[in-house]
Amino acid sequence: MSAISSAEVARVASLARVALTDEEVTRLAGELDAVASSFARVTSVVTPDLPATSHPVPLANVLREDIPGPTLDVDELLAGAPAAEDSMFLVPQILGEESGS
Repeated sequence: MSAISSAEVARVASLARVALTDEEVTRLAGELDAVASSFARVTSVVTPDLPATSHPVPLANVLREDIPGPTLDVDELLAGAPAAEDSMFLVPQILGEESGS
């Protein structure tokens, strides 16, 4: 017996306001039934002594200590900029806003 019927797919599609043809409803019912069957197979082999996993490979964050290091001199940094003003990069205006002055 199918776990997901065409009527259920049509009802959910209607609730979600998704227009589906009869062929799409039939195809999706079969695909969703295959997914539900796969979940049922996995569930059937799960035992209380089997640990839950969220990833097939153990993951661990590898973080280094956050230590401040040497920084660039402002004048050295701005020397490569096409334009600078008041120790900041000067860039062209792009939003078309009026100047504040």
